[in-house]
Amino acid sequence: MTSELRRTTIEADSSDELQPDPSLPPTAVPERELERERKWTWPKILLWAAVALLGGIAWVMIAIVRGETVNAIWFVFAAVCSYLIAYRFYSKVIQRFIARPDDRRATPAEVKADGKDYVPTDRRVLFGHHFAAIAGAGPLVGPVLAAQMGFLPGTIWIIVGVILAGAVQDYLVLFFSMRRGGRTIGQMARDELGKIGGTAAMVASLLIMLIIVAILALVVVNALGESPWGVFSVSMTIPIALFMGVYLRYLRPGRITEVSLIGFVLLIAAIVAGGWVAATPWGAEIFHLDRTTIAWGIIVYGFIAAVLPVWLLLAPRDYLSTFMKIGVIVMLAGAVVVVRPEITVPAFSEFAGGELGPVFSGPLFPFLFVTIACGALSGFHALIASGTTPKLIEKERQTRFIGYGGMLMESFVAIMALVAAISLDRGIYFAMNSSAAATGGTIEGAVAFVNGLGLMGVNLTPDMLSSAAAAVGEESIVSRTGGAPTLALGLAHIMQQFLGGAAMAGFWYHFAIMFEALFILTAVDAGTRVARFMLQDAIGNVFPKFKNTAWRPGVWISTAIMVAGWGYILILGVTDPLGGINTFFPLFGIANQLLAVIALAVVLAIVVKRGRSYFTWLWIIAVPLGFAAVVTITASMFKIFSPVPQVGYWANNVAFRDALAAGETSFGTATSVEAMEAVVRNTSVQGTLSIVFVTLAIIVLITSILATIKALRNGGGENHEDPPVASRRFAPAGLIATPAEKTIEREWAALPADHQPESVRH
Repeated sequence: MTSELRRTTIEADSSDELQPDPSLPPTAVPERELERERKWTWPKILLWAAVALLGGIAWVMIAIVRGETVNAIWFVFAAVCSYLIAYRFYSKVIQRFIARPDDRRATPAEVKADGKDYVPTDRRVLFGHHFAAIAGAGPLVGPVLAAQMGFLPGTIWIIVGVILAGAVQDYLVLFFSMRRGGRTIGQMARDELGKIGGTAAMVASLLIMLIIVAILALVVVNALGESPWGVFSVSMTIPIALFMGVYLRYLRPGRITEVSLIGFVLLIAAIVAGGWVAATPWGAEIFHLDRTTIAWGIIVYGFIAAVLPVWLLLAPRDYLSTFMKIGVIVMLAGAVVVVRPEITVPAFSEFAGGELGPVFSGPLFPFLFVTIACGALSGFHALIASGTTPKLIEKERQTRFIGYGGMLMESFVAIMALVAAISLDRGIYFAMNSSAAATGGTIEGAVAFVNGLGLMGVNLTPDMLSSAAAAVGEESIVSRTGGAPTLALGLAHIMQQFLGGAAMAGFWYHFAIMFEALFILTAVDAGTRVARFMLQDAIGNVFPKFKNTAWRPGVWISTAIMVAGWGYILILGVTDPLGGINTFFPLFGIANQLLAVIALAVVLAIVVKRGRSYFTWLWIIAVPLGFAAVVTITASMFKIFSPVPQVGYWANNVAFRDALAAGETSFGTATSVEAMEAVVRNTSVQGTLSIVFVTLAIIVLITSILATIKALRNGGGENHEDPPVASRRFAPAGLIATPAEKTIEREWAALPADHQPESVRH
């Protein structure tokens, strides 16, 4: 078999001139062997038939066979089976007919290896890095807020959306960025769409990044506000991460598993200690912080984290958060299978058919699809997939595992967040997610507000809210908006039945808060750092010295500008009388999905320029691009032009301005002149940003369509890929090496040490 592996060639579009070094083992699995692995056998047929049958039954139970309740176990089975089928079949269609990877070709990590930005990294480690970077607040918060509409719309969009849209975008942006030396989506837009489209894409990416990071931080603020236990525990993650960074750098270099176990133990200790500290008079006084104070703390933290060396804080937090993120979600899924909680939320709620709702306002279409952003489709991922990840990939075929597979994992996070939210009593859910302006921030006000909604089967009592808060060690759970507290309570509700009983409810709640803060702060760290890189590149076109990331004044100035931008929006959200997350999250979702439209538009132009053999498969990109464009542009039009104040930013702005001009001292849910002025200020910012975002996205979309039409007429277009270079290394494509891959790995392992390629093996 060894000689056959060496002799067989691989079909490639533009790399036929690549000549591997005959003194080295194969750098790729031969096409003949890949074809042999694709052949169907009876065990394979029976396995995939069973997966399809279980998934089909689960979908029928969720969507069709519905009584008064539905068991949560079917959500787990429907998601997992759908993901497995999509990864095994649909992603391979994309790989075979659109990406067409060639492992004989060296990746940028090999060609440009510098030990800093370009480093060939083990695929399993890189999967963790990539997942930690893309998985922020979106898959946690969006599904929780969207539960207002019922469980079925969100479930369909999360699962079907990720398969046909989100994972497609992540995979192809990652692949084409890798083929272009790791260029950013903005630079690729400039190459493929010209100066106008490229400039619009760059500006949109910078502005949208501000919104994304601000909302990520706002979720943390809302989770920790007035919670001494949570503030102490999350604060302790910073010295823990710093210790891990020093441990890895100086004490025990490369001991990733070892330091992760130590970090996990320290995290559990921080959670337990948080309960003790919060119970003391001094602890309650020091760590009982209002939301504005916490917001300023996160702003300062964001600046420091972005300028510190990456190994000191960001990298150890990535390692630890990946273990936590995947481990907690898998644990929650296992608990759902064992506990099998019954879901009483209807498939379509009373708010699914109208424009107004206590959690967020707007009709199901298009607002469900922008509220559930990151769990199904996320433009933020395009920044990561064209940022650090393409500079670290060892082999081209690994892009499917990391890009498509990583996004499927994030979608599963979103499904579990939805299940946790809908497992709660509906009255408690609405009491937690309605703004303080609606509930008055009191138990009595929340009970009156929720019972006044006229929800079928809901009869909220003060004791239900006080008991739920006491069970998890909180003073109150009323108007704990932002999704994170709701997810934490839902997770605690399920996990206490699985492990520990009612006595462990407080531990599981604050464990979830810690988990969510780690989840989100990782994205705040990475987002601020990526935003700083983007701004340095932009300023560097005028002042070239800014492009040098080692020049400290440029680093500090760029970081300060970006932190000031998202920090300003964060403070607006914290002080918003209408409930910051409730009004700002739709803007976050729209901005995020508009960035996805930009990314898919760039990918469409790239693929059509590759030649006529790709034209048949353009629908794989055009369908999600068209849907995302319609959804986001429609949502933008609602927010800009809707005459309903609860939906339209400018309608709300005018209503409050008129009230102030008339001398009113309270209006709607604002109970003071200061609150009314805050609404006017916030809606002005939101409305202006909505106009800017949609205009830039439409410019990019139009230039992409024009470039696509031109390429269709010409049978292709200019190729901006880096020249192919023959690879001198080998690595498996997926999580588990195939028999053919193991054979080649043994050949490489048998080489003398001085012939072994340098790599990062954790």
